[in-house]
Parts: sequence; C-alpha cells; structure tokens
Amino acid sequence: MASVWLLTIYCALVLVASLAGGWLLLIIHPTHTRLQMAISFVAGLMLGIALLHFLPDADEQLHSLNRTAAWMLGGFLAMFFLQRFFHFHHHDSAEGDPDNCHHDHVAPGNHDHDQEHHAHSLAEKSAQQLSWVGTALGLSLHSLLDGVALAAGVEAGAHSHIKLAGMGVALVVILHKPFDAMAISTLMTAGGSSRLSRHVLNGLFALVSPIGAVLFYLGASQFANSDVAFLGGALAFCAGTFLCIASSDLLPELQFHSHDRFKLSGALLAGLTVATLIKFFEVG
Repeated sequence: MASVWLLTIYCALVLVASLAGGWLLLIIHPTHTRLQMAISFVAGLMLGIALLHFLPDADEQLHSLNRTAAWMLGGFLAMFFLQRFFHFHHHDSAEGDPDNCHHDHVAPGNHDHDQEHHAHSLAEKSAQQLSWVGTALGLSLHSLLDGVALAAGVEAGAHSHIKLAGMGVALVVILHKPFDAMAISTLMTAGGSSRLSRHVLNGLFALVSPIGAVLFYLGASQFANSDVAFLGGALAFCAGTFLCIASSDLLPELQFHSHDRFKLSGALLAGLTVATLIKFFEVG
C-alpha cells in the first residue's frame, strides 16, 4: 500500500510538471522573436532527445546497431514523405495559376526579397501541422514508457530496504516533462492552433505518464520484457521522425532570421544542453 501512495505522489508531481511546461506559452504572449527563440530551443531539445535518449534506449532493446539504424531511417523517411506530400495542400494558391498569386509589392529588380518572403512562408507552413503531431506521438510513446519505468522502480523498492526507490526515475521524468510539453505547445502555437486545442492536448499529454504507471500493473511490464524488439523499433522510429522534424522544419528557421542568428543559435545550444543534462541525471 505504501508503494501505491508513493507512486501516486510521483505521478501527481509529473502531472503538474507537464502541465506547467505546456502552460508557459499560454501565459507568456508569444511574440515573433519569442516564438522563433522557442522553436530554436525545441529544435535543439529534439535533436538531443533523438540522439541521446531514443537511440541509446532503442539500441539497448534491439541489441543491434544495424536494426536500430534501419528503424531510425524508416522513421525519418516516413516523416519526410508525409511532409513532402502534405505540403501541396499548404500553398496559398494553385501552382501555375497567375490569377491567384498574392505577392507583396516590391520595387523593380528586388525579386530576391520576394523570393525570400515566399520561401519563408513555405518554411513556416512546413512546421505547422505534422511537426507537432509527430512530436506529440513520439513524446507520448516515450512518456508512456517513463510511466512504466517509474512504476517498476517504485515496485522494486517495495521489496527492498530503499524506502525512496524510484525517486531517481521520478526526478528524471519530472525534470524533462516541462520541456516535452513546451515543445508540443510551441509547435502548436507556430501552427496557429487555438488556445483551447493547446489546453486540451496539454492536459492529455500530462496524463500519459500516469497512464503508463497504471498499465504497469495491468501487465505492461510483462509485454515490455517479452517484446523488447517492438519497443526498441518504436523508439528508433521516433528518433528518425524527430531528426526529420528538427532538420527539415525547425533548423531551417535559422536561415530566415540572420539578424537573430546569435540568439537563435544560443537557444538551439540551450535545448541541446537541457537534453544532455537530463541524460546525465538519467545515467547517474
């Protein structure tokens, strides 16, 4: 009974931490500069999560670098082709239809500015839909496994002399939950999602880890142990989708904001630093 109460407390803290991360952009008015900074931060965070968390965990499950790389490539290509075909529906007008073209008025000979504006609008649109959907799916899978691991740690502690067993797992989950939720909220904001939809998804995402803890007691631990290849493949696949989103949607934003290159580069490195620190605590 004591372990159940301890797990309940941990899940409540995880829930609050996740909600707090998603509420951040709802509380702070996201100006253009702040949003670009947040997107750059999320790009670094996603790179770190994909390369420092998802891939090592996948390789540990699959015990094969080749299979891990294959699943990762599959995830990258799946997201790439979804984005490539999905972009067609995001053009402001039908391609080749001069009557429906709406460009800003520019001075003669200033076509470079017009092309840059057009390219920038397409780059923004490319990060508006599948980016947050893919990110939400990948982080939800990881959060589900976090909940299972948290419950397993607490249960193991119930059979030992360590009364606070599972605290290390709980600390890691609590530390990265706000950043995970903020990543999803940031991409939804960039995509023009309504405040209500962000509230709803933030609440649902916050529940994923507690649901994983419940699933542990419903037999998820036996499934994870008996089918590690499935879990490893899923994590590697998610790593590939994250790399595709970061490299094709988020990182190109740096090219369109040369005046803020130092700020955005610093935000990118900050995201990578957070992912690295979380990995440090996780290993420790």
